[in-house]
Amino acid sequence: MTAPNPPSTTDTVRTVCSYCGVGCGMLLEVTIDTGTGRRTVVKASGDKDHPANRGRLCTKGATHADLLAAPGRLTTALVRQEPGAAPVPTGVDAAIGETARRLRAILEEHGPDALSFYVSGQMSLEAQYLANKLAKGFVRTNQIESNSRLCMASAGTGYKLSLGADGPPGSYEDFERADVFLVTGANMADCHPILFLRMMERVRSAGAKLIVVDPRRNATADKADLFLQIRPGTDLALLNGLLHLLVENGHTDPGFVAEFTEGWEAMPAFLADYPPARVAEITGLAEADIRLAARWIGEAGEWTSCWTMGLNQSTHGTWNTNALVNLHLATGAICRPGSGPLSLTGQPNAMGGREMGYMGPGLPGQRSVLV
Repeated sequence: MTAPNPPSTTDTVRTVCSYCGVGCGMLLEVTIDTGTGRRTVVKASGDKDHPANRGRLCTKGATHADLLAAPGRLTTALVRQEPGAAPVPTGVDAAIGETARRLRAILEEHGPDALSFYVSGQMSLEAQYLANKLAKGFVRTNQIESNSRLCMASAGTGYKLSLGADGPPGSYEDFERADVFLVTGANMADCHPILFLRMMERVRSAGAKLIVVDPRRNATADKADLFLQIRPGTDLALLNGLLHLLVENGHTDPGFVAEFTEGWEAMPAFLADYPPARVAEITGLAEADIRLAARWIGEAGEWTSCWTMGLNQSTHGTWNTNALVNLHLATGAICRPGSGPLSLTGQPNAMGGREMGYMGPGLPGQRSVLV
């Protein structure tokens, strides 16, 4: 006799957590109903082989299975036959076909620019590439945008202006080599907890210094060796003031600057407007603390900076990124293990999406449709 099929089977799926920008590896235990084929996540755990988190998960990642099992989630596609009509449950294949039919009708009647696309940093690289190809290659419109426009436009544009490409010149592995961390406009302890733990391991094990810049005393600031509780909106003055002191103290790398940068000859006159006393007055910080931060950065063998929306979402967010990158360029602390400006994002693949060119002016591989 043949044993009856079990009511369900179990599979393990590797995935990446989509709650914050760290991109932690996860293992999902999935049951599969052999009758209906329905898959249900019953357990989530950290992937010990993943390089970002090495098995650790924050509360959101660890409770992933509970969130997926919560009531109120959409169980089928819904289609309105006309505006104002009640949505009707519809099979996914039929809904995709109906969507394509309606988009085709708009395209044929009104042309490519009658369609626009809004996509997400939670999509896989493959999905981001295909969305961009659909918009620019098939529909032939560049009217495609993503969440990166709202959260990462300043960092991306700052990288392009300073370094020529929107690609962070650093990695999580730098955290194991840095002697100083400058965290500004980012509450990593609450918003990027796994990466924060990696940073704090370096602080505890190697005595690395942590400088935190934020108008609020938050959980990250509570762990800082030096907390600079800056006046809101004065980050640019502080960053330029730090560069002033790096130059004054002889903590720049003239050889690196001469070989790899342009425009340095204009900096002395520019930095003359940011002496420590004036920066202290603008920012509300103690002059001694500003000098201490500059000394720690200048004397560090390797140093890494991390920032996010506190700098990005500003009327001069791009300049904030430029000024922060300038500190790395001036000290030569970039593109080497332990050093670099590492922007933090809010979704796991917003950087991957920008690599795929999934905003209006972009093409895959850091290319532009504008040239």
